[in-house]
This record gives sequence, C-alpha cells and structure tokens, in this order.
Amino acid sequence: MKTVATLSTAFALATTSLAQAETLDVASTFPKNMPFLGEGAEVLAENIATATGGEVELRVHGAGDLVPALEVLNQVSSGAIPAGWDFMGYWGGTIPVAGLAGAMPFGPGPDLFTGWMWEGGGMEIVQQAYTPLNIKMLPCHVTAPEPGGWFNTEINSVEDLQGLRMRISGMGGQVLNKLGASTQLIPGGELYVALERGRIDATEFSLPVVDKSLGFAEIAKYYYFPGWHQPASWNTLIINMDVWDGFGEEVQDQIMAACKATVTWSLAAAPEPQGAIIDEFRAQGVETKRFPDEVLDALREASVEVLEEAAANDPIAGEAYESIKAYMAKAEIWDDLQQIPSGD
Repeated sequence: MKTVATLSTAFALATTSLAQAETLDVASTFPKNMPFLGEGAEVLAENIATATGGEVELRVHGAGDLVPALEVLNQVSSGAIPAGWDFMGYWGGTIPVAGLAGAMPFGPGPDLFTGWMWEGGGMEIVQQAYTPLNIKMLPCHVTAPEPGGWFNTEINSVEDLQGLRMRISGMGGQVLNKLGASTQLIPGGELYVALERGRIDATEFSLPVVDKSLGFAEIAKYYYFPGWHQPASWNTLIINMDVWDGFGEEVQDQIMAACKATVTWSLAAAPEPQGAIIDEFRAQGVETKRFPDEVLDALREASVEVLEEAAANDPIAGEAYESIKAYMAKAEIWDDLQQIPSGD
C-alpha cells in the first residue's frame, strides 16, 4: 500500500508539473530547420526544455509561418506572438544599437564578441533599447565570420562597387552605400529568385553550410572573402516582456543558462564543416576570391564613418560602440602577446 501511495503521489506531482508547462510559439526570421541558423533555435529549444525540466518549451515556426520574417520584432513587441528568433542586425532601422551590436563591420570575432556581450556589459547596454519595446533580448547564438558574399561580377577595385545592387543585412549595407552601391534587405527565402532573375547582382547571407542550403552556387560565379561586414554576428531569442516577467527568477536563470549553452554550441559547430562545402562550390565552378586590399581599405574607412555616425545619432549605440572599442583594446594586449608566427 505504501508503494501504491508513493506512486500515486509521484503521478500527481508529474501531472501537476505537466499542467504547468508553458509552450512558447517562436516566430523565426529563418526558414524552418535551416542549417546552423534555424538549427540554432532547435538546439536552444532542447536546452531550455532540459534546463527547466520541461517547464518551458519552445515551438519554433519557420519564417513566414506565423508572421513575415521582418515583422517578428513588431509582433513580439505587441504581444501578438510571445517570442521570436532573429539576427539582431535586422532591427537596426528600429533599434540603432541592434545594427551595431548585431554585427559590427571590422569588429570583434566570435570569441571577443561573446566576451563583450556576456561578460563585458554588452547585454545590459543593448537591453536598454529593447525595454521600451516591451521585449527581453537574449543573445543565444553567435555566428562565425561570414564570407563577403556571392557576386556575378568581379570586384577588382572600389569603382566596381559603384552601382552594384546587393542584398546585405546590418550595417554593412550602409557602408557599401557610401561607396556607391545600392543595397537592400531581402529575407533568405527570397534570395535565390532575386539573384537568378537579376533583381540583385550580389548577395550575402551566412556561412557556407547555410549558403549551400539556399543554392547560391548554382547561380553565382564568384564567392568573395573575407566577411568584413560580419566578423561575428548575434542571433537572439526575443521574448515579450510580459511573458518573461511571468516566469519566476529560477526559471529565468535556467533559460539564461540554456542560452549560454547554445552559444557554446554555435561556437563549436561552425568551423569544421565549412571547408568541405567550399570545396563542393569550387567543384561546381564557383571561384573563391579575396577582396583586393584597396577595396578592404576603402570598406574599413567607410565603416568607421558609419559606426561613428551611428554612435553620434543614438546614445545607446554610442555607449555600445565605446564599450566594444574599450573591450577590444584591453583584449588586444593579450592577443598581441599570444600571436605565434606562421610556420610558412
């Protein structure tokens, strides 16, 4: 009888726990299960379910399934949907600091960007801009340096950027515009057709493993490096603040721990697969090229102008910019001393 009573109590507790479980519908800005970017949301969902003991679960919806990809921020802010999964830089037009902190041209790589965001005060600075929108911002996925993009014309000089029609997200578009390009933001699911039909001359999106899923190697001749516009970039889980405040402090801490675990996954998962995929692209006839130094120098100079303008025009962006520069300056003392000469 004691055993039966114990089992009955355990069942009752389990039933109560299940009844209290909360499932959040998450509208992604990426196609469902897109390698690495969409996949990151699924990894986060698993980590949150584990960390909270099933008390909080994420149900991830692909771009456009609940709301259009570029409407996610507004819909989370209004409470129409409880949560979203995004590239932070998509919201630079609404939240200036999101453009700068989402991916900083010629800025820190994934290790330093992670350090600044999680330990250097970055998350607290950026959250200041999300709070008036009634959104909790959780930086849960950092992307390794991206390629410079896919082009159907060679870029041999700065003049070749003039009149170039390119899809590019984040502050990189503002930089290219200063050099005479015409840039636009197009969701990932629409890029193949836009490039194939000549609506754009070039595009960037993400890592080679992601670009493969979008088929760019079938329709573009040149794959340029380095990804000056996004040496690292942040994907974030954004949660309506009323929903976030409804969680207890313990659950909030568990979600934060799951978020950090997903950052670790994103750092570990990115490097190894990319080389083999680049070889696949080359076998398809794609030429991998590097931007000439002259072009990179011009892009760097224009990037400083764009960053300084953003910092001057918005106090939170200015605070973030000065904070990132100070963090990098401190870190570079260590990095410079640790440089090992090449064996070539």
